[in-house]
Parts: sequence; C-alpha cells; structure tokens
Amino acid sequence: MGLLSMKPMLATARADNYAVGAFNAVDFNSTKAIIRAAEECRAPLIVQFSVKTVDYWGRETLVEWMKDLAGDAPVPVAFHLDHCKDVEFVGGCIEAGWTSVMIDASSFPFEQNLAMTRQVVDMASANGIGVEAELGQIVGIEEDMIVDDADAHLVDTEQAINFCVDLDLAVFAPAIGTVHGFYKGQPRIAFDRIDEIARRTGIPLALHGGTGLSDEVIQRCIQLGCAKVNISTQLKHAFVDGVVDYHRDNPDDYEPLRVIDAQYERMKREVAEKITQFGGADRATT
Repeated sequence: MGLLSMKPMLATARADNYAVGAFNAVDFNSTKAIIRAAEECRAPLIVQFSVKTVDYWGRETLVEWMKDLAGDAPVPVAFHLDHCKDVEFVGGCIEAGWTSVMIDASSFPFEQNLAMTRQVVDMASANGIGVEAELGQIVGIEEDMIVDDADAHLVDTEQAINFCVDLDLAVFAPAIGTVHGFYKGQPRIAFDRIDEIARRTGIPLALHGGTGLSDEVIQRCIQLGCAKVNISTQLKHAFVDGVVDYHRDNPDDYEPLRVIDAQYERMKREVAEKITQFGGADRATT
C-alpha cells in the first residue's frame, strides 16, 4: 500500500466508527517505531511532522525517511504536515512529496482562514493530496505559539458547517475543548458541537490533544465522528523516557545502539497501544 493520502482512509474510518492514529515523529528512530507499530497491528496510519521538525531536518531528509520506511509498507501510511500556518511552506511540502497537509489559519479572521485554506485545497487537490484545516483555537502549546485559556475559544458550530461545506477537506479540526500538552484538571469537551458538525457536514473530524484524554472521552468522540486522533506529547515523553529509563536500569551500558533500541521499543509499544485503543488494529486488511 505504501504512502497514500489520508482522505480515503479517514472516510473509511468515519464510516466504520474507528479512528486512525496520527503520531508526531521527531527523528528517524521515532518514525521507524511508529510505522513498524502500525505494520504489526495491521493498521492504517498517519505519520505527522511539525513545521519545526521539517525545518530542523529539511524536507528532502524527511521525504527519504518516509520513502525508505513506508514506501512499500503493507499498510496505508499518510505522510502528513501538521499545523502549518504558511501557505507557501505547505506548497513546498506538497511539491517535495507529502501526501497530506494541514493548513492551520485558525488564528486569523474567519474569511482569511477560509481564503488561505481554499488556496491549499486547490494546490493539494491537483496532486491528490488530502487537506486538514482548523477553526477555533485549541488550548495549550503548538509549535512555538502558546494559546492560554483566556484566549482559547470553542469553534462556532454554524461557522464550522459553512467552512466545511465550502471546502473539499479530508478532515476538519474544530476546537471543542481539548488541549495540546497535558491536561490540568478535567477537560470540558463540547460533545454537542462534535455531533452537530459531524452530522451536518459528513466530514471526518480530527481530535487534537489526544494525550491524556480518558478512554471514555476518546471512544465517545470517535463514535460522534472523530476519525483522526492526534498523539504528540505522549510520544515526546516516550522518546526521552525510553533513554532515561534504560540508563537508570543499566548505568554502565554506554553502547548507543542498545540505548536507541530501548527508545525504539518504548515508542513502538505505546503507538501500538494507541492504535488498538482507537480501533485501528486489523483495519488495513479490510
């Protein structure tokens, strides 16, 4: 199957009431762990890279990693650009070989968000690439921008419906009360808005801020229409803790490959657990 757009895999997930895990990778080892977990689970997968990760390694490097690790994968894998606010940057990733992109113009006025998203949809559609867009501001830290609770706001349902009807999106990310990063207290999720937007548009929704949500909340969101669940913060912790814990248990072992392997196994295990939780295991065979 190899590298594909996320649009058909999310349409299938929405119809069959499960979600595809979308995991943020930061280097070759984490990319490998995420993809191998999906292969072992026989699950569709979205591998995401943030703009700062693309800047750090370079577009060409990430394209080569994805071609090497997932070009002939037995499961469908979307190569996704996460939370990009620059139309030109998105265009560069489309040209380089990304199969899915997110334009996040949610911090701009509605009409500007709509216009920027339409530009990206036009570019992407010509190349068979799925597009994600966002409306409303999600609490927490994303890239180097912090949105605190005072500034964050839930998506306006009618605006969201008009936005989705006007655009050919693969997936829509509404601000519905989740946060980027760890939760402080019990999140208040606007389930009614998820339900209404999903029912009235038919578009799969993205659940951002999946780290730390209870299984009950995740399952309810999936049943209401969330077909993409983002996991980033948990993997950042697994990335670091995999090394730290190995060194704590093996203080005299300075063989780098054993340390890297411990990190890899930790990340692969946690990705596999999330794929299973979201209902994606064994879905690549249907």
